[in-house]
Amino acid sequence: MLGEEILYLPVRELGERIRTHKISPVELTESYLDRSERLNSKFNAYVTLTRDRAMAQARACEKEIAAGHYRGPLHGIPYAAKDMLAVKGYPTTWGAAPYKDRTFDYDATVIQRLDAAGATLIGKAAMIELAGGLGYSNGFASVTGPARNPWNTDYWTCGSSSGSGAIMAAGLAAFALGSDTRGSIICPGGMCGVSTMRPSFGRVPRTGVMSISWSLDKVGPMGRTADCCGLVLAAMAGTDPKDHDSLPPEQAKFLYSAKETPSKPLRIGRIKNAAGANNADLQSAMDSALKVMEQNGAHVEDADVPEGPFEDVCELIILMDAPSAFWDLVNSGRCSELEDPVGQINGYASMEFSSWDYLQCQRIRTILQNRIEAVFDKYDVLTAPSASSAAPKLERTPPEGGRGGRGGGRGNQQRSAQAQPDGISSLCSLPAASVPCGFSADLHLPYGIQFMARTLDDHRALEAANLFQAHTDWHTKHPPLS
Repeated sequence: MLGEEILYLPVRELGERIRTHKISPVELTESYLDRSERLNSKFNAYVTLTRDRAMAQARACEKEIAAGHYRGPLHGIPYAAKDMLAVKGYPTTWGAAPYKDRTFDYDATVIQRLDAAGATLIGKAAMIELAGGLGYSNGFASVTGPARNPWNTDYWTCGSSSGSGAIMAAGLAAFALGSDTRGSIICPGGMCGVSTMRPSFGRVPRTGVMSISWSLDKVGPMGRTADCCGLVLAAMAGTDPKDHDSLPPEQAKFLYSAKETPSKPLRIGRIKNAAGANNADLQSAMDSALKVMEQNGAHVEDADVPEGPFEDVCELIILMDAPSAFWDLVNSGRCSELEDPVGQINGYASMEFSSWDYLQCQRIRTILQNRIEAVFDKYDVLTAPSASSAAPKLERTPPEGGRGGRGGGRGNQQRSAQAQPDGISSLCSLPAASVPCGFSADLHLPYGIQFMARTLDDHRALEAANLFQAHTDWHTKHPPLS
């Protein structure tokens, strides 16, 4: 079996070794499966391993490459998909007890596209039940139990894409897919010390993917590096007539081949009152990260984010969309089968909202989108911590004053006067790349920095992240598991 020095390599390097026959797709897939079977019980990272499918795909890849039919950088690369994506013949549980035995007879569109790129699906990643769509109070809200952070298993991985974060940090796959309605790709990236990308809304099809909020849901990649995320996003992106929110063809496509860095100096706006501003240790990591950007040509200054109820409107839209998305569960009374007490009752409370409430939120959303759009006339990217702290300890009882997470959010967080970047960027459809930028001084848990770009300017977010990673080595760190 291949060792950690191989299994933690970025996608581009693994792909090159496969292309030049230095690594066999079969051996690589077997190695990730063996490692996943051996370590999964420590982390609750997977719901299901798709061994039979994976080995059949790996053998087919090996034959194709030997015959000279190399499809590209994902050919023969093993990955995991969050368990809200349909995979034919395997359970798709949505992380929730009412659906633990449910299967679909088709694959989600993004699974089909990754199949076409030659990627090998090795398993379904664990997740918060219903991706937090009906709310949750802590990381135990999952049919498989809490996903545990490989840096310290007493701590959480954050967000509804919790299993995908654990998979990447533990080296159980070369890349993973997560979903983001309000932070669940960015937050696990920061807390697990991996690189992640939330694409612009409508760029990646959601056909065959569980819905929380039709106007906010996004599917995106998680990898070793921002470059990994760019390669995977390019394979998944593109219009889909079955997804009514899919972008038109010219806007939906995403071309990415070489590692992209800025062609001219980046103008970076640091959100000066972003959540986590009162965490001196985190801010020191941010200062160091932005100094690296300045030393490599970027211009950094504090940015004034327009005032407005970004977080409130984002959460209200999710609260009103979710009971519709899970109407069968709410209407049947089976919410009582959910693990988390917040999820058991939220759907019924949310039904008290009116159509007037929903329309008002969408009107305010348009105003806020216009306000944030104007900020990008001055900056290429906005930056903030990927999460307002390092990973929280896994506890069943939320801290006093805490609130339930919403729609792929992070749970166990308190409101403050500080801006919530995920509320801003999710509501306004800003693409964002999160990359590791250091560790907490007390417990050596990862910190992350995120780069947010103008709507549809996904390349710019990746350029900033690639520039940072070209001059740092935080992305090469991984927890000592062996």
